[in-house]
Amino acid sequence: MPATADGMVLAPQAWICRAAAPATTSAQAASAGPLAGLTFAAKDNIDAAGLPTTAGCPAFAYTPPASAFVVQKLLDAGAQLAGKTNLDQFACGLNGTRSPFGAVPNAFNPDYVSGGSSSGSAYVVATGQVDFSLGTDTAGSGRVPAGLNNIVGLKPSRGLLSARGVVPAAQSVDCVSIFARTVATAVQVLENAMSHDALDPYSRRLVLASEPFAPAFRFGVPATLEFYGDVAAEAAFSEAVVRLQSLGGVAVAIDFAPLAQVAALLYESALVAERYTAIRSFFDAHEAEVVEPVRSIIAAGQKYSAADLYEVQTEVKRLGQQADAMWSCSADGRSEGPPQARPAPCTHERGSEYPDPHAVGSVGANINVLLVPTAPTHYTIAQMQQDPVVLNRRLGAYTNFVNLLDYAALSVPSAVRADGLPFGITLIAPCGSDWQLAELGQRYHHSTGLSQGATGLPLPGMCTIAGLRPPVTVRVAVVGAHLSGMPLNTQLTERGAVLAGPAETAPDYRLFALPGTTPPKPGLLRVGAGQGACIALEIWEMPLAAYGSFVALIPAPLGIGTLALRDGSTVQGFVCEPQALQGALDISHLGGWRAYMTSLKTAAA
Repeated sequence: MPATADGMVLAPQAWICRAAAPATTSAQAASAGPLAGLTFAAKDNIDAAGLPTTAGCPAFAYTPPASAFVVQKLLDAGAQLAGKTNLDQFACGLNGTRSPFGAVPNAFNPDYVSGGSSSGSAYVVATGQVDFSLGTDTAGSGRVPAGLNNIVGLKPSRGLLSARGVVPAAQSVDCVSIFARTVATAVQVLENAMSHDALDPYSRRLVLASEPFAPAFRFGVPATLEFYGDVAAEAAFSEAVVRLQSLGGVAVAIDFAPLAQVAALLYESALVAERYTAIRSFFDAHEAEVVEPVRSIIAAGQKYSAADLYEVQTEVKRLGQQADAMWSCSADGRSEGPPQARPAPCTHERGSEYPDPHAVGSVGANINVLLVPTAPTHYTIAQMQQDPVVLNRRLGAYTNFVNLLDYAALSVPSAVRADGLPFGITLIAPCGSDWQLAELGQRYHHSTGLSQGATGLPLPGMCTIAGLRPPVTVRVAVVGAHLSGMPLNTQLTERGAVLAGPAETAPDYRLFALPGTTPPKPGLLRVGAGQGACIALEIWEMPLAAYGSFVALIPAPLGIGTLALRDGSTVQGFVCEPQALQGALDISHLGGWRAYMTSLKTAAA
């Protein structure tokens, strides 16, 4: 295989067809469009006018007169198409070896698989040959190759990108996906490609959530995880959990069984009949032209009846109802948890033990996002060719269920292991959460310090997710039992409040220890200019939507009022009714509640 000047191996089998020169719709679009200056590739089951579409099968090839809807949108935005990329034949596979055009290698080690079916699209992005690429995703083909090649794989909500002009794999659950080296680029592409297409029967008008996840979001982690003996992958995932916690997340163990059962149905039930339907006329006439094991998988779809299909569709719905219990809303979007746990507006219709059990809460619901490994392990090309069905199925352990349950997903790089192979994680949330996932995924990716793909280039600065508006918050000052580390602090964190920092009141207040309160609480009283002391406090930023429920928890004689701070500003904070302070101990000389509690411990010792 040829190599660049810096030694990077370039695999010619990643490309099926190169354009004579990268082209866009017009010179004006190429110079002034929002994607001007960016080059891209399209997986070769996606039409591009004048270039043959093979779907990885030479006997199937045709030359379309027009580009797929999504390709045309990108060309009109000024992006330049560089060519068509290799894939697992008919988008049937997750490993990148099921193609007569050759196996596409991993961008970091050519002995290993790239992941598929969008193998070539991921490889040309990871190696810096194009700025972004289009893939497709039915069972994980827009995510697994991203995770194995240290790039971003954005699998949008179903129907957000038109699939008209795309050779279907399983049309009812197919998605066009986006590969890029940064979340910022993937988001920019999505913004310009998304549009309702009345000529695509599965295109949908979707309302995407416009607020990011709460600062103290809850993320689900499968209570049991399978890495198939890959200790490096297991360790990398444990590190990912800790990293997501450092970004404000609270880890919650979830029952993965319903999701695993849905994943198994994709290939082991009547659902596979849709893969046969996608190329039925060609397959019936040219079955011998289809490579194994793709041929056997598609042929298996011939044996099922309509009754079989209805039966399995009902089973998917049943399992979907079970899975819905983990989210912080039900399938119709109604909140099932406290205000801080409310998720994106939902617009959809309807191993090994977890390595650090002390880091997760009890198995249950009310998560905002699900965290899984993008792929549980790596395999060499030789290993995959020796056992193509079992090992391929393993690569999809954490991807196959997503489209069947109408979720959005984003795969982002997480680590490069000690053996030099990448490890990626996937963030999953209900349909319509695309911008929320992008915001969180971008923060996560940049926190890793990784370079872009296999290029060695550092990550650029983060971008603003244009589809999100910042949450409206209120600043709340706390002086006692709600301070960080104190007994009632969880009333803040459960509502997504984040610590803005320490502060002090103006010297106009006195602090008292209220008698008979559980847990012990202070009372803050304003006594007049210069007649009190500067009292230490903390300021927390709380989502406005959660503020009412917080105030409702405050018992008399405490309340919320306006506090004057030492720097001359004001903030909402705890105050106390004067009559409740008769006989209370004045602790103002200690400067704050934390100092008072410390003095009690010292006296007891």
